[in-house]
Amino acid sequence: MTAQSVANKLNYCFSDQALFRTALTHRSFGTPNNERLEFLGDGVLDFVIAASLYHRFPDLPEGDLSRLRANLVRQETLHHLALELNIGAFLRLGEGELKSGGAQRPSILADALEALFGAIYLDAGFEASRAVIEKLFAPLLDDLKPGQFQKDAKTRLQEWLQGRKKALPRYHLLEATGAAHEQRFEIACEIESPALRTVGHGSSRRIAEQVAAEKALKELLA
Repeated sequence: MTAQSVANKLNYCFSDQALFRTALTHRSFGTPNNERLEFLGDGVLDFVIAASLYHRFPDLPEGDLSRLRANLVRQETLHHLALELNIGAFLRLGEGELKSGGAQRPSILADALEALFGAIYLDAGFEASRAVIEKLFAPLLDDLKPGQFQKDAKTRLQEWLQGRKKALPRYHLLEATGAAHEQRFEIACEIESPALRTVGHGSSRRIAEQVAAEKALKELLA
């Protein structure tokens, strides 16, 4: 199996193979790498998803559309899609990242997927990238139901506790590691009643807090 299997799953054939290789090259490997392509792909993805939601839900207000888009383009969603595409198996990583499991790291996989969107945009234009993104996200978009919008985990946890007249959760930073440009955060979410403590990890405090809140919700609703 080769990296071409990723392109095949996206139902796309690159004219410029150098763009394809660059999209799968992490900065730890050297230059050129996928950082600029990720920046471009992030913008393309945001627009395509925003336009899809705008047309699918003509009566939804801006706030609901924004929450839906944020849920669809968040790192967790992109990570799961990247795993389905088996992107990690074909990433070009530096020796340190390879040894530390970078090929499975959510932030690296999510960035690589966005870099692929950017590479497709440069390779064949907006319509080609739009077609790839809409096909890849179609199952997620089809699952969306008007009136059932996924709020972020911290908001849902707060509302669950408030609805039962319980004290709100507290979030504490346990540890921050790594260089400034690639820090990892460990956050604890603590609830008084019922007594519960969960821990989340992420590339930002916000992401780690959301992960911890999601874990707490799962335990409370189990």
